[in-house]
Amino acid sequence: MTTIATIDELAAATADGAAVVDVREPGEYVGGHVPGAVLMPMGQLPSRVGELDRHRPVYVICASGNRSRAMSDHLARAGFDARSVDGGTAAWAAAGRPVVAGAKPSA
Repeated sequence: MTTIATIDELAAATADGAAVVDVREPGEYVGGHVPGAVLMPMGQLPSRVGELDRHRPVYVICASGNRSRAMSDHLARAGFDARSVDGGTAAWAAAGRPVVAGAKPSA
């Protein structure tokens, strides 16, 4: 079963330096992402799990929550404490949280 994180939970976790993985496509990410989110498109995530820390929660985000649920389940099966962000980047932005445009994650 997928662990779901709210926007407020994500905001608190990012303030503590939590890992945020954006599983959207590069064009979506460049258009606006959660500050500090690292781009790992859904198709690349399975081959890039070695870049993630198994000892810390991983927050997975997409546009609305569908892709992040699938990828959170994948990470959970691989032994990660993975949490899908409810509502995705759209809900993050709608809540008035900061969104960063561009290809690089920034704090």
